[in-house]
Amino acid sequence: MRNALDGLTVIDFTQIGAGPSCTMLLADMGARVIKVESPAGDIGRTLGPGWVGEDAALYHGFNRNKLGMALDFKKPEGLDIARRLIATADIVVESMRPGVMQRAGLAHAQLEAQHPSLIYCSISAYGQQGPYSQRAGVDGVLQADSGLMSLIGTPGGEPCKVQAPIVDVTTGYLACIGILAKLQQRSRDGRGGHLDVSLLNSALALQQSSLTSYFADGEPPVPSGSAAPYSAPNQAFETKDGWLMVAAYSAERWASLCSVLDLRHLEKDPRFATSPLRVANRAAMTHELTVAFMRRSADEWIAPLQSADILCAKVARYADIAAHPQVAANAMLPAVDVPGFGTLRMPGFPINSASANTAGFTPAPACGQDSALLLRELGLKDDEIEELIQSGAVRSPAETVTGAEA
Repeated sequence: MRNALDGLTVIDFTQIGAGPSCTMLLADMGARVIKVESPAGDIGRTLGPGWVGEDAALYHGFNRNKLGMALDFKKPEGLDIARRLIATADIVVESMRPGVMQRAGLAHAQLEAQHPSLIYCSISAYGQQGPYSQRAGVDGVLQADSGLMSLIGTPGGEPCKVQAPIVDVTTGYLACIGILAKLQQRSRDGRGGHLDVSLLNSALALQQSSLTSYFADGEPPVPSGSAAPYSAPNQAFETKDGWLMVAAYSAERWASLCSVLDLRHLEKDPRFATSPLRVANRAAMTHELTVAFMRRSADEWIAPLQSADILCAKVARYADIAAHPQVAANAMLPAVDVPGFGTLRMPGFPINSASANTAGFTPAPACGQDSALLLRELGLKDDEIEELIQSGAVRSPAETVTGAEA
């Protein structure tokens, strides 16, 4: 998988989370991804705490395996370089507000005639068309506006969000899927095309089961903490020293759970005879099971529960993940060497992970890190590159112009 897209070039006009997660996946699969930033850099570089040198860890987590170019689109020379880069590309991914790329002359409709095989993916908050298309939005705003936030938290509590940027990452993965589908289509007819991928649509897709349930019976969902709204028991229970997630909602596993907890009388309790009844009487069920679970530690419960084929896991903290034996077996936390910082571990490539993550990754580029190299590839001479840098149209570390290539 790490060389599946060898030979493809991607120009990446994205920042923060959704777009960069898409282009990072393409880079992880072997595409040559050129990340184009403004001279000020990707906003994601500033979103700490969690710092890797002067840049936020968030930036590093979404931008490995890319080359870095920094251009000022407000200068004609910068725009010209952007057009020349696009002319070398198979794929363009952009996450500007709808209309920005068109005003720059870089929208798909403006490029299609000259580059008919170009696959062009636009990522935005609400989509390219419609009454909200000009609204900006980020992960948390779309968790709210999509209804996702109404599912999260505890009854009567304040609104909560998934603290990992789940809408951003899902949008990036869906954009990548769309691009891969377009590549397959292009292999048949030679034509590219435009993809419109939005955070709103991605957030709605995350709610496939809950939205479908709402349209089936008209009942709006309510926050239920760790508990699944459609089955019980399927939630976290407090133990003597921590929390344990347990899924035992089938008839067989419910009977086994009652046996393991020495609560066999609950198996015959009419309030708990089926999963829908247990959902309806969840508070009473939770009380009975919690009293039993509190007798032992989470670790002490794991073995008897697993022996009874009951699905369970401790509610892990990140320190647990760092030492998790299966995470290690999957090689899902590879180390990346970051100049000036040292070794940084991060989630790796998630498909065929054990083999895919042993090939190693290059760190996220410094702002403009490869500008000189990429300009030379476009045919520019060192004096022309230096002129672009002095004009502010391009940002590049001085040593990449006057010294060895990046």
